[in-house]
Amino acid sequence: MKIGELAAETGASVRSLRHYEQAGLITSERASNGYRRFGPGSVVRVRNIRLLLAAGLTLDDVRVFLPCLDGDIGAAAPSDRGLRTARARLAVLDERIAAQTAVRDRLAHALRLTTGS
Repeated sequence: MKIGELAAETGASVRSLRHYEQAGLITSERASNGYRRFGPGSVVRVRNIRLLLAAGLTLDDVRVFLPCLDGDIGAAAPSDRGLRTARARLAVLDERIAAQTAVRDRLAHALRLTTGS
């Protein structure tokens, strides 16, 4: 299937698909006209990539899950490496949330001092 068809099937943008390919998460072959051609298994793989990204992982994190991207990642037994990656990403997100909460609290305090409310 062409890249536009894969995008339509998965909800990913063409730009995202090119990015996933550049990152080594999906592969394509070139047709004689130079167009990218993706195999039917690419739909499942891209959906799994998007699921992991939506869960807060990065493309680098997703590489850890390459062995199971072509199947039902929700049903696969978690690997130690996958769990370590997910826990590390969760720690980063917790740190960012704490930092943003502190900034928000400082701003709210400054507004209360300025406006009395």
